[in-house]
Amino acid sequence: MAPSRAPSTALLRSLRAACFDAPATTARRYSTTPIRHLEVETAPTPAPDPATVTLKTEESQLAQAGKPPIGSRRRRAALQHTDSVPFSALPYQCFQEARAILIADRNEKLKQIEVERERLDRARAIDPDTLAHGQKQKDLKIKGLEQQIEKLKILADINDPNVKRRFEDGQGDLNKPIYRFLAERKWREYRRKIQVQRIETMKVVPDVLPQCELDVDITTFWNRRSMSPGDFVPSSTSEQPPSLKVQSFKRGERLLTVAVIDPDVPNTETDLFESRCHFLATNIVITPTSPIIDFAKLDDPYHRLAIILLENRNNLELDTQALTSMYTRDNFTIRKALTRHPVSPIGAALFRTKWDDTMADVMARNGIEGANVELKRKKVEPLPYKRRNPPSFR
Repeated sequence: MAPSRAPSTALLRSLRAACFDAPATTARRYSTTPIRHLEVETAPTPAPDPATVTLKTEESQLAQAGKPPIGSRRRRAALQHTDSVPFSALPYQCFQEARAILIADRNEKLKQIEVERERLDRARAIDPDTLAHGQKQKDLKIKGLEQQIEKLKILADINDPNVKRRFEDGQGDLNKPIYRFLAERKWREYRRKIQVQRIETMKVVPDVLPQCELDVDITTFWNRRSMSPGDFVPSSTSEQPPSLKVQSFKRGERLLTVAVIDPDVPNTETDLFESRCHFLATNIVITPTSPIIDFAKLDDPYHRLAIILLENRNNLELDTQALTSMYTRDNFTIRKALTRHPVSPIGAALFRTKWDDTMADVMARNGIEGANVELKRKKVEPLPYKRRNPPSFR
């Protein structure tokens, strides 16, 4: 017979006594405030340091607060784990030996620059009548010596770690040839390839220009927001005047002519597309340190709008009044301007617009008719031998 599993009487009595002897717990009344011992004191989160931030979320927070991160992300990550020790005091023997070699090479380049400058002074003092080809030969020799001096200036600083650090931190002075060289090399590595790909894929070349060798970096801004080449811009946004940043990599001032061309204007009478000039400005001066150009108001931008930059040869100013009387907005082509005036294309950019919910309001505000007209492609009739002939199917 199996033993009984029922609790004994003594055990039940002890449990009952324990229950009656325990103090009764008082229920806590309803309250909206938390219990004191459950409250946790949280310290305020410190703001990220612009000099050492590395996370993208913190970088965006600093950018929105108007305190952008300082320098490159690689430099900021290095500063988190190292002290701010200058290059000249780093306790690494191999590094200091390498710096000694770079300093010796730079001193050698500086001596070569002094020699070339003496040669340049002698070339400028030469009487052109004593040369076989006169002034032309003298100008070519002076130009060659100036280019050699610029090249030596770049070679003297190209290996300097301080120059590289300042350029990566965005503190380079574009008045100096080394920083112009580094900026142009960085532009050609990626941004220029994108710009060339866009203007060729979207047929800006050859629809607007026969050819264009990009020589300046162009960035279009609307409301302080940069647009990539070929982006679709809403009509309500493109109605406002944009800003254009034209970064030149050559020393000195350059005179430019800016034209905004729409090659996709439909002509219902001829059933063809025509070109229209929305904006034309001449004799605009830019330098490597002042690249911003502000546009006036554009007229009804839509379709592909190509922004063409033409450089005035030898910085010769164009007659604005003569251009106004010579050209009209409709049927304007850059090809005619290239053949009639001493200008050459050095840059091109574009943006695109299409019909959206704000286009009708934009056209009404600017007094442009045609918002209620919808253009459709004509149906192309098939050739006779391709037409369907139901009787022949029997």
